[in-house]
Amino acid sequence: MSSTVSTAPKKGSIDPATVIPTHRDLFYGGEWHAPISGKYVPTLNPGLNRQVGEAADANAADVDAAVKAAHAAYPAWRRMKPMDRAAIMRRAATVLREHAEELALIDAINTGNPVSEMISDANIAAASLDYFAGVVMELKGSTIPMGDDRLNYTLREPLGVVARIVAYNHPFMFVGAKIAAPLAAGNTVVMKSAEPAPLSGIRLAELIGPIFPPGVLNILSGGKECGQALTVHPLVKKITLIGSVPTGKAIMRSAADSLKPVLLELGGKNALIGFPDADVKALTDGLVRGMNFTWAGQSCGSTSRAFIHASIYDQVVEGAARLTRERHKPGMATDWSTTMGCVINQIQYDKIMKYINSGKDEGARLVIGGKHPDTEGLADGFFIEPTIFADVNADMTIAREEIFGPVLSMFRWEDEDELFEMVNRVELGLTASIWTRDLVTAHRAAQRVEAGYVWINDTSKHFLGAPFGGYKQSGIGREECFEELLEFSQIKNVNVNLAP
Repeated sequence: MSSTVSTAPKKGSIDPATVIPTHRDLFYGGEWHAPISGKYVPTLNPGLNRQVGEAADANAADVDAAVKAAHAAYPAWRRMKPMDRAAIMRRAATVLREHAEELALIDAINTGNPVSEMISDANIAAASLDYFAGVVMELKGSTIPMGDDRLNYTLREPLGVVARIVAYNHPFMFVGAKIAAPLAAGNTVVMKSAEPAPLSGIRLAELIGPIFPPGVLNILSGGKECGQALTVHPLVKKITLIGSVPTGKAIMRSAADSLKPVLLELGGKNALIGFPDADVKALTDGLVRGMNFTWAGQSCGSTSRAFIHASIYDQVVEGAARLTRERHKPGMATDWSTTMGCVINQIQYDKIMKYINSGKDEGARLVIGGKHPDTEGLADGFFIEPTIFADVNADMTIAREEIFGPVLSMFRWEDEDELFEMVNRVELGLTASIWTRDLVTAHRAAQRVEAGYVWINDTSKHFLGAPFGGYKQSGIGREECFEELLEFSQIKNVNVNLAP
């Protein structure tokens, strides 16, 4: 451990120009493979709107080859002693920590998210590998008493080949963290990296691919055809997604033909609720943090709807605007002083600006932001100022639809029953944040809000071991916890007649 610390680079010592991975191909079966079609697609630095490389575009034939490689590796990986699997996973976690700054820079370049924040993503991925390595021995069955003449016990067994599809807002964290639970349970994995930001997934394959036996860990880059082929492949035994609600529905429809189970972490239109007795300073701080302006609001967990009691509403609106201006100034992602990045591409930029214009047109009051920053050097990138709308009502488009951008909507409320009718009106229910000093109010609100993950007097933070997932159309299943390990296993019951 001491040698790892002594050889780690100092923060800011790595030249961003040196971190782009050398490979551009597909990694499966322990080797690099050119795409069968020969097709590569460009990937951008969204802060400059400039190409930084290309990546293989996997088609159905590539998927078939990768899945078959994972299927061939599955029997040996499944039979490996759990503690031996765990040891390999811990080695991988160590490598990720050693390369945390490099990985952060790759994602900063490829996503526009600030490097100072992206370092934590590599460490979270490493922590996830360590966490699931630590609970491998808990994947166990039980005995069920049936009298002296019967022995009944259950076994927890892996599924086989698991396919995981991840989003672009935290591409390395998702690729690195989401391999952990299925691998710990004894499955092999085919990971589809984020289509707009595949470079850190490629680098992960370079760094830790050789640590695992060939075929256990496989990384593909590609678009819709790649994801569809993974969903319908008969040897894929479970498909998971971090992504949008429409994509989640499409995966469920495709998986239905083979009755393939799914695990979905989808969108959010999350509520932050401020009660009249809340600590206004702490609430305002939590409101700004919860919007995740740092990565331009591109977070399904962002608390993008703030319901503030009328008695403190004006104070909170003013404070949120002031604090947002102080903390979040858009800048280039590879600059360590940058506190807010850009959105991923032109499509998302245009979509978010359309929502901002709809907010203006439908009568919401624009408090700050709403346009491209005029900062020198940012003209070509997909930057949008942190934007706050006040006096929003529940019928407005910005109140109903997930924007996935740096747009906060603020609502004034007085009646608690009307409040929760507005909060729960949307078909999404991922997170919620409740601010009050009263214990009874806090627990009552937590019961009434329709969301899968609730903070009280806090927001944004995740904790390994605490189940994360949504209600309603925000997803199916839970992650970041022991239950995620169980998601990648199945129960077999064995009944023994002791007196034949």
